[in-house]
Amino acid sequence: MKTCKTVSTCTPVEEAQGTHVFDILGYSKHKGMGHGVDGRIRSGVFSVGGHDWVIFFFPDGHSEIEGSAYLRDDCLTIECVVTVFNKPHVTQTKPFPKIDMPPADMAEHVSKLLEEKQGFDVSFIVEGETIEAHRFVLAMRSPVFKAELYGSMQEARPGQCITIMDMQPDVFKALLHFIYTDCLPSGEDTEMVRLLLVAADRYAMDRLKLVCQSILCEDLNKDTVAITLALADQHNCHRLKNACLEFIELSNFTDALVATRRLKDIKKTCPSFIVDELEKRTKRRKA
Repeated sequence: MKTCKTVSTCTPVEEAQGTHVFDILGYSKHKGMGHGVDGRIRSGVFSVGGHDWVIFFFPDGHSEIEGSAYLRDDCLTIECVVTVFNKPHVTQTKPFPKIDMPPADMAEHVSKLLEEKQGFDVSFIVEGETIEAHRFVLAMRSPVFKAELYGSMQEARPGQCITIMDMQPDVFKALLHFIYTDCLPSGEDTEMVRLLLVAADRYAMDRLKLVCQSILCEDLNKDTVAITLALADQHNCHRLKNACLEFIELSNFTDALVATRRLKDIKKTCPSFIVDELEKRTKRRKA
């Protein structure tokens, strides 16, 4: 899931401060004189923080003023300190600086090793055809290849040649393609996927095995479910086997399957409990 990160900035409050000294000379003469309508005395205008200010004083003869240090020699001094606080400045919200993560390209580089056909250090003989590869790539992707290629000092030598039995060259090439690219060759049919599942089980390549199971599950129909079920049972593909049994139950053709030759094919390859399960489901539906 991609996340969006944004940022904004708040600048601290800016202050403006000013001091104005207002001297009222002859203070005693101002008492009770009544300056203006409300009897106040005003200072001159002074500016602080972009604003105009005025000090107003009402000379009504308060005793606390007359006895204070601000009144000397009949002169009253008023010192006014004005501090203006402006609003903090907040910037507009902007996307946080981001450098996009580049896509993974390790598979692309590894696949070029197979395409460029350089640095091969192991050969396989498959039905008389020689197919070359890199030992370290095979060992990295398959624990079976790792044990076969690096299992002993005698076998772990450059240029070794290994004969592959019971596998077609095209299947072995497709297996290598997945090892180097982590994907199946394009345009592979259902039969090739079945053979690749067998190869994946043989070389303990769990991811390839699951990929093949997913493709075969999508291809389930009344013509493929029997052979797929047998294949799933033979190679411990529990999820695919369960999918086949569920498909048979949901597809409403259990009777036809039991009555056809497909059931005989299943009996030859699958344990009896699978056949029994199919027959039980048929009887339950008839009851």
